[in-house]
Formats: sequence, C-alpha cells, structure tokens
Amino acid sequence: MLTRRYPISITEAQAKINNVALPTVTETIPVAEANHRVLAETVTAPFAYPHFRRSGVDGFAIRHADDHDYPHEFKVVGNVPAGATFHQRLGQDEAVRIMTGADVPVDAGVVVMLEKTRDLDDHHINIVVPEKHSNITEIGEEYQAGDVLIEKDTELNPGGLAGLTALGVQRVNVYRQPRVAVITTGSELMAADEPVQEGKIYNSNGILIPELVRENGGIVTSVEQLVDDNDLLQASLQKAIAENDIVITDGGVSVGDFDFIGDTARQADELLFNKIKQRPGSVTTAFVQDQTLVMALSGNPGACYTGFYLYVEPLLRRFVHQATRLQKVTSRLAAPYHKTNGFDRILRATYTVEDGQYATYPNGPDRSGALSNLQTTTCLIKIPHSNQPIALNAEVETWLLPFK
Repeated sequence: MLTRRYPISITEAQAKINNVALPTVTETIPVAEANHRVLAETVTAPFAYPHFRRSGVDGFAIRHADDHDYPHEFKVVGNVPAGATFHQRLGQDEAVRIMTGADVPVDAGVVVMLEKTRDLDDHHINIVVPEKHSNITEIGEEYQAGDVLIEKDTELNPGGLAGLTALGVQRVNVYRQPRVAVITTGSELMAADEPVQEGKIYNSNGILIPELVRENGGIVTSVEQLVDDNDLLQASLQKAIAENDIVITDGGVSVGDFDFIGDTARQADELLFNKIKQRPGSVTTAFVQDQTLVMALSGNPGACYTGFYLYVEPLLRRFVHQATRLQKVTSRLAAPYHKTNGFDRILRATYTVEDGQYATYPNGPDRSGALSNLQTTTCLIKIPHSNQPIALNAEVETWLLPFK
C-alpha cells in the first residue's frame, strides 16, 4: 500500500533541520593541526608582542640625542644581527650596526636605513640625511599581554596559525568536527573496479557524498554500499547511528518496493519530513533516531548533490558553530527556462557578476539523475512553482556554492 506523504516547503525543511539540537563537543589539538578548525574559546596573548624592540630595517641604531645636524659622523661600536642583543650603553655620536628584526639597544631612539649612510672607514660612518620615522617596532605594539588574539567561534586559517605560533601558543581548544557515516543503497550499484554490466551503474554517489562531507568540514568514518535488503540496511543504520553524529544515506527514499528508508523514517524517534516541495529531490527525508540525525538523500546524483547543499552543508557548519558557506543572493535569470512545475525547481547553474549584479544561467540538464554538469555548476537557483514559464531576466533566489 502506498503511504501518503505530506510535502513541506524548502524553507520549512531547512528550518526543521536547523532546529535539531546538536551537541557541543570540544577538543584540544596542536596548532599545527588546526587549519580551518573553529575555536571553542577565545585565545589571548600570553605576553606582549613584540616582546623586544625590533628594527624594521637594515641600518644603524643611534640615540635620539644625536639625531641632528646632518650629515653627521658616528663611530660604530657594535653589530647586532637578527637573534642577537647589544646591552652596552651608547655614547655620544656612537652607532650600532643592526639588521631587520634584530633587538634594538635600549637607549637607541632611531634606526637609520643603510641606504642613508656612507662608510668612512672600518669603524666610522657618515649618516647623510635624517629619518622621518624611528623604524623601531616598540614592545607590545601589536599585542599587550592579555589582549585578544583570536575570538571564540573563529575559523582558523594559515594567517591565524602564524599569529598564534608567533605568540608561543602551541595548542588550541576547538569544536570537534562531526563524525559522519555514509550509506549508499541499491542493488543496481557497481563498485568502481567491476566491469560494466547491463542494467547496473557505477556508484557515483559513493564518492560524491563523502568528498562533499570532507570538503565541508565533516569527518567521514565509514562508507558502505548495500544491496536492497532491509535487514542489511537496518543493521548498518543501527551501527552508524550509534557511532556517529550524522548519518547520510542515499537511495531507498521513494515509494518503490525496495525503498526501505521511508518506513524506517516513519518509525523513528522523530520524523522531520519525508517529502519536500522541490524538484529534483522531492523525496529527501530527514529523521532523528537515538539523538542522531539521519539525512536520507535521493539516489539520483543531481538530486543528491542539490539536497546536500540545501540541507547537509548548513548542518555540518552549524555543528562547529559556524554559518553556512552558501552565499544566498538574488540574481537575474539571464537565459530562458521554459519548464513549469507544481513544485519549486532547483536548477544547477553558473553565474557572472555584471555591474555589481549577479546573472545566472541554467547549466545543462536539470534531470535528477543527470550528473554531467556537477563539475561546472557554481550555484543553485530556484524557479518558483508555476503553471507559466518564468520570464527571462526575472529575479530568482540563488545559492552561490563554496569551493567553486
């Protein structure tokens, strides 16, 4: 008997996903392993930075008291390469040769650039013209001890890692990335190393979903490929739910004899939805079992791809306390699209920016099973449901895809 489903809008489905409570789990890891991880607590400076007076140029350090009457002759009384120090007091008309980044003597007030000096002999120089600036970075010029280095909930990048390392920070507390299991279903699926067989297809979603998960910050703990067998599916689901934060399935969500996910979803602790007013991917289903969210995507690659970005990507980002990377904008439909539909249609598309405005172009086939345009798609656009074709140059909701 066909089970009736009650479709909800894309916005309603996204809201239901967004309302699912997610755990806040943190871990402390080395800074060297923290690129693109999200800080779970604010990091402050353990000491002033820089913690010594640093020369900004190669040249000669002199006292403020001698910084006058140019050209001016100085006796060179020391040499300070980077990493070295000079603790003697400078006398009248004495200078110290110094390198960029080196420790400036305590009583020096100016570092004159090498280009503004002339050698007189081994121990004397003539400074020809004065400096407009001291060329000295003072102690604590960037940070004082206790200043905020990077705020909580910030996603770290290589620049941030460099800043932390410069302040001697070796470990950081970050949000743990979500653990995600992927289960692909269908007796028609072939493994990549099998020869082509009539009536069967290679499991393209078996690489699509895990790589999308990794690209968007999740840790893929397992990838399974199952034939259409409810006992196998239930055993795999039970194990995956027990060991992961999120489980993603594909296939088995329609209304056929072997579409077992729908029955599982209706018997779950909480059914969020099992039909959405969108094409492709109207059969996209979500439910919560034992406090783990199961996201059941269509087995058709185009619909699977669309469903991932609309529902799973924001979920993965929220797990680590970050907003979605999908940039939602309004664009102009710059190429004709003639189909009509009772549900909103999500098209794979490309975009350009013209005079500060986004222009979008449907990108090849819009069938749920088509995958020839997944490589080149840079955005998704929504064609509202209507019994009339959408007008050329109409404004459409658009999601710009990350990593494109």
